[in-house]
Amino acid sequence: MGITDADLPGSAAALDELRSGFEGPLLLPADEGYDEVRAIWNGMHDRRPALIARCRSTADIAAAVRFARAAGLPATVRGGGHNVAGTAVDDDAVMIDLSLLRTVTVDPQARLARAEGGSLLKDVDTATAAHGLACPAGVVGHTGLGGLALGGGYGWLTRKWGLTCDHIVQAELVLADGSVVQATDESHPDLMRALRGGIGNFAVVAAFTLELRPVGPLSYRSALYPMEDAPAVLRAFRSFTEKQSDDLRVFGAFQELGHDESVPAALRGRQALDLAVVCSADDPESLAQSAQLLDAVPAAGYFEQTMSYYELQARLDASGPAGRRYFTKTCYLADLADGTIEQLVEAARRNPSRLSSIDVEFLRGAITEGTGRPSAFPHRDAAYLCTAWAAWLDPEQDEANVAWSRGTMAALSPWQTAGSYGNYVPEDESAAPAGDAWLAEVKERYDPENLFRGRRNVVPAV
Repeated sequence: MGITDADLPGSAAALDELRSGFEGPLLLPADEGYDEVRAIWNGMHDRRPALIARCRSTADIAAAVRFARAAGLPATVRGGGHNVAGTAVDDDAVMIDLSLLRTVTVDPQARLARAEGGSLLKDVDTATAAHGLACPAGVVGHTGLGGLALGGGYGWLTRKWGLTCDHIVQAELVLADGSVVQATDESHPDLMRALRGGIGNFAVVAAFTLELRPVGPLSYRSALYPMEDAPAVLRAFRSFTEKQSDDLRVFGAFQELGHDESVPAALRGRQALDLAVVCSADDPESLAQSAQLLDAVPAAGYFEQTMSYYELQARLDASGPAGRRYFTKTCYLADLADGTIEQLVEAARRNPSRLSSIDVEFLRGAITEGTGRPSAFPHRDAAYLCTAWAAWLDPEQDEANVAWSRGTMAALSPWQTAGSYGNYVPEDESAAPAGDAWLAEVKERYDPENLFRGRRNVVPAV
């Protein structure tokens, strides 16, 4: 089915310009494949864009941007489609779909990677691992690089090297007027700063250039604890955090365990605390600290393996498949106070879904200092990040699961510090740093008509 003047708002000339030379498919609601492409990771969001422009080049992106502007339609950008708030898609908007643009090229001598805007983390990991290099990023391979990097990017290596956004050294951008620029800290420095952690609705990133780090074998250790031992484990974690090596990353998760043989019989099908510790396998100090933490309280189950960064990155890929219903609330904590620990254990016991979890992770290290490149990422000095990950299947359980996630964070309010992690903020809340007038001024300069407004927006200053 072809695009006609009656299908979309805007002049015939704008429609003809879009058709002319566009390399990728253009999908309308009645077209075959439309429903498959508009579907995103979070099954909570069932939205119908006016047009899906499946771009195969930067020129395609520019053409889609020009059309959206001429038609008076908002534009959303789909990279991996993994954002919990569903920012990739909106009703009656033009979805600029980058998922066909996933080429990653590596310059091992310069330790740089160029990743197209639709690249997933596993695309970056696959290309860089061949050279013993990596860009610090998230922990799930089917996450889109673009959304993660523009919102910050926590992961296994971030305490050692900094956030994903800190490693953006250049970006090929399509601006709201359809022009293409190469942004660096020397050219368009304000825009580069905004892209690093400023939520990302200033332009379309056609390609990222990322700084890479050398990474060797990693030690992954995981210990399982019954709920009655969880308070003692978190207190040991608390006393350990401030003195741990920056090479060490500790991640705790309250979740219902499965029934496979790797899980101790006494914990199968029960809520438990899983404490995972990652560090360099060739760093004696980090290995000793890892053992010290996990030996503080005897574990009911234990797993240890030395693996490559690529293998580590793939460990959680099956844990959050597309199509489930997801909702997250998150907060930063200054400390794991006894009251906080009590509330976390109580919330885990109330968890209404076997698929949900409460995650607790210690931050700081290189996250605090960054790489020296200017960024808009807030809350760098936060100590702990806590997230209530609600996941379920039945739409009739939406209210109960959303209420559990919200209630978990509300119970922690006495111990919270300001703000929350933008990549985990739900759709009905703003992820932009509160009162950040500077970001609004950047938005005014580069997108004064607010074309890229979608489901998450920094409003232009004027």
